[in-house]
Amino acid sequence: MDQQLFQISVLVVPVILAITSHEAAHGYIAAQLGDDTALRLGRVSFNPLRHIDPIGTLVVPTLMFLTSGFLFGWAKPVPVDFRRLDNPRRDMVWVALAGPGINIVLAILSAWLLRWTHLLPMDLQPWVEANLINSILINVILAVFNMLPLPPLDGGRVAVGVLPTPIARPLAHLEPFGLPILITILFLLPMLGRQLGQDFSVIPWLLAGPVQYIINIIGAMTGLL
Repeated sequence: MDQQLFQISVLVVPVILAITSHEAAHGYIAAQLGDDTALRLGRVSFNPLRHIDPIGTLVVPTLMFLTSGFLFGWAKPVPVDFRRLDNPRRDMVWVALAGPGINIVLAILSAWLLRWTHLLPMDLQPWVEANLINSILINVILAVFNMLPLPPLDGGRVAVGVLPTPIARPLAHLEPFGLPILITILFLLPMLGRQLGQDFSVIPWLLAGPVQYIINIIGAMTGLL
């Protein structure tokens, strides 16, 4: 029981910071590019309380990480009116990239801080180290996952913004179906696979390579590797 409480305690802080910072970054960049909707609503803030969705930010990510090693969650979406952006199609790309971008920054910062945990009191050191290691992994997973080219994920919006119109338009029309597609891929396919004795877990297969590659780069940058 103590070990389980420890595992949960070292997930809560990095999960909250990763997901809420992701949303705040969207709002901040949107405000810089002409749409102050999130700013007026007080959502351009790194105060987690402004962004936490109890189920999506706390319960779902923790349960999924502890049971499958994969992280999926959400915060209250930051409202962005893309029509108010200075250049809607171009700026939509920058707003979308802001979320994964801040996750990579947090992963790099966590890796850098990990180099200095030996200065902490011995009884505190294991807990802080576990938080920082989880922060690296969680932030990189979130960044890579969100860059999958499926609206409403950030990668889908980036693709809509940069692809030629004949390809971008039908991709944009997928957005209302994006969440059901994700639920099918994340939950229903693995459940079906277990019933059939097969492994239908597509997302870990898609993410494992890029996640490890980025973690290796961060480790080299910060002197951990």
